[in-house]
Amino acid sequence: MIEGLPKGIGDRARRIMETALAVGHFRCESKTDNASCQNLNGRQLLKRDAKEAWLWYPSDRAYELSGLVRPVVGLDLVESGEVFAIHAANHAQASDIVPIGIDAGGVDIVWTSPPCVHHTIPKTQVAPAAGSSDLVASIKTARTLLSAGDVRAALLLSTGAYEQAKAAVNYAERVKASRELIDKARLMQAEALKIESMCYVAMADTIDEAQSSGRIARKGRPKNVSGENIFTMEDVGIDRVQLHQARKLRNVVREQPDFVERVIAARLEAGLDPSRRSISHAIGTRSAPAGDKGDQLYQTPIEAMRTLLALESFSAMVKEPAVGKGAIMRPLEDAGYEVMIADLVDRGVATRHGELQQVGDFLLSVAGGSAGVDLVTNPPYAELANAFPAHALREHKPRKMALLLNWNFAAGFDDPNRIFVMDENPPSRVYLFTRRLPMMHRDGWDGPEASSQMNTAWFVWERNEDGSYGDGFPRIIRVDWKAYENAAPLLPGAGGNIAPMTFKPQPDEFARETPRKTLDERVSEERDRALSWVREQGAFDPGAFRRGVAVRGAVAEALIADFETEGLIVADGDGGWKAVAQ
Repeated sequence: MIEGLPKGIGDRARRIMETALAVGHFRCESKTDNASCQNLNGRQLLKRDAKEAWLWYPSDRAYELSGLVRPVVGLDLVESGEVFAIHAANHAQASDIVPIGIDAGGVDIVWTSPPCVHHTIPKTQVAPAAGSSDLVASIKTARTLLSAGDVRAALLLSTGAYEQAKAAVNYAERVKASRELIDKARLMQAEALKIESMCYVAMADTIDEAQSSGRIARKGRPKNVSGENIFTMEDVGIDRVQLHQARKLRNVVREQPDFVERVIAARLEAGLDPSRRSISHAIGTRSAPAGDKGDQLYQTPIEAMRTLLALESFSAMVKEPAVGKGAIMRPLEDAGYEVMIADLVDRGVATRHGELQQVGDFLLSVAGGSAGVDLVTNPPYAELANAFPAHALREHKPRKMALLLNWNFAAGFDDPNRIFVMDENPPSRVYLFTRRLPMMHRDGWDGPEASSQMNTAWFVWERNEDGSYGDGFPRIIRVDWKAYENAAPLLPGAGGNIAPMTFKPQPDEFARETPRKTLDERVSEERDRALSWVREQGAFDPGAFRRGVAVRGAVAEALIADFETEGLIVADGDGGWKAVAQ
């Protein structure tokens, strides 16, 4: 800890001041950090940058109180013949300027010390050297110290290296330096962040071990532990807030040893800075280990269903083969749909008519007479993400199918099932949520609520007359679920979809421009398919007939009456019917 700072400024403010004094500046990563910096500004300990609101510098008073010397930080550029020097806090003669790195364009990058009073900003600016010998040496030293067990020293060095590399990235982007130089700075920032993260993991282990053996003193009571090995968290170089975060990170790393590496690699691959916030955010939204996922029940947010039902209409009967606890079924029923439900796990879920869910593996399901019925579900992810939609299209052949999927499902090239559903039979429309849906926590999760890190979309397949799906390329439609919180659902049985740009009410059945089919016309259209289903079943009741053939009640009653009149079926005396052998 740095002595001399005012007492009572709080753990967060003290941590900010220690970082700022060590590296010459502090860049806020949250509103809470910025609020603390504003309070420190009121105490005349920090000064705000003239251009960047979240960048702060230690004041002269802060250095006087701490007894530290202000570090030399290169920011501006000077011109000296063909050499562009980074203007530091002190001026130097040209002969004293020593190059420490070369950028992608072959221009020397140099520090100046002492400072240059008279200088000009060159037309071609050069960013600080992220791969400078000093920065690389600091990272190597920090890694060595961590391996040797000197965690506190490793943390101080890696924290300083992280801040220095981060400043280099920001400066390089601001002066539009070469992409190679920016990427190099990000790599240095990433390496420093990895070491810093592992330091916190080690500190969490050290403190937990000390607490279990009674060797650590509680705050304000240094004498509550006897013996010569007593120490406090301050001796380790960590406060209570940092300890809480360190323990969370340590617990994740125990489950997934490559967690930090994967998070940082994903940020670099996306062209983003590997930041502390990205790791903290990923801790709350990481994937559970395979053993903890179970049957992967993730309740679908109501916001997703409101949006879908406001934009798409389905047949009066809809299949929900991964019903879970009914998060999709209930909104469908509320909108007027009849729902056929099933799931791998028997949770005793029933429709509003009291019909219990079927139980079975969807990948082993056979459509039978229900082929062609529309399907809406939030399928399992992970290893079932490709097989589930492919089986739905191949076996169940829905007229329309809507699946809530990770936006990444649109990519991928090496899985045959993914190729089948995205290339050979592509969706007609994809409703991409511009605002992430509320977090879908795994069923039984009792941990802290986290914000979602997943971009999701409704993928909608629509069957063509020839049995194929899509028309080559899906239409990508960006939607904000907030805009549909009070939107009315489209009428069941109408089919089709509407553009998400307007909220005009669905036209009344009797006012629409297309002619309405008569009951006789509907019976004639469904007759052959219904008769085929009857002969396959042998015996059935009216409810099973209506669901199996996927027709409305009036059409089902008319078909049964016609079949009885023609002698194709006979009543069984218990309210059901039997097919007559032909």
